[in-house]
Amino acid sequence: MKCKRAIVRQPGRSVINGLSTSNLGLPDFPLLLQQHNHYRRILESCGVELIVLDSLEAFPDSCFVEDTAVVNPDLAILTRPGASTREGEVKEIAPTIRHLFPRVEQIFAPGTLEGGDVLLIGNSYYVGLSDRTNREGTNQFRALEEDVGYGVEIVPLKELLHLKTGVNAVDDHTVLVAGELRSSPIFETYDRIEVPLEEDYAANCLNINNTVIIPAGFPNISQRLQEYGYRIKTVEMSEFQKIDGGLSCLSLRFF
Repeated sequence: MKCKRAIVRQPGRSVINGLSTSNLGLPDFPLLLQQHNHYRRILESCGVELIVLDSLEAFPDSCFVEDTAVVNPDLAILTRPGASTREGEVKEIAPTIRHLFPRVEQIFAPGTLEGGDVLLIGNSYYVGLSDRTNREGTNQFRALEEDVGYGVEIVPLKELLHLKTGVNAVDDHTVLVAGELRSSPIFETYDRIEVPLEEDYAANCLNINNTVIIPAGFPNISQRLQEYGYRIKTVEMSEFQKIDGGLSCLSLRFF
């Protein structure tokens, strides 16, 4: 994905109380900050200019800015998170989004939509129907994006927290797949690289300006991607993994 700029938000100390389905314990806050700083340096090393927002102690999950908006050159959509404790994050980021994008729309109740459920490949969006993103939210999203020329396909999920927990594009023709999406027919038109079961977390990757960024500590998928000819960079994400956070969650990337 070509990317010139990205929005990130500094984690606050309250991040250790973020939403989590894992059993990995509480994050170590100083180590988490180190990992976030490294993440930012990696994005910058790939040619990305960062817009860094202040931390929001009232919202523990607010460093996961990807969930609050979906953006492309034609349209920015402010979301409505399925987790009610996160709704205020959208209000906080809205002024930045409205400043950066000429057309801004929004998902309204009873619709819910989180950016972690939205994957763009070329001019096609795939939207996960999950516990955080409901049918009304996907319908509103589809109407808005089809109006500006993007295709939208809905992907029902039964197990994954977000769509991008289990599938991400490493280019416009190739996807990493994990979890329940290994057997999904929806991504059969792409070259599929299956993530080994024990490395499922590594399915949440980023392709930034011809570099594939993956979490550190997953040698099998790293080797496979290098065998496919991709340039790889790794970021330690252990503390974010404890609160269900992945690489894509920590930035909102755009042209």
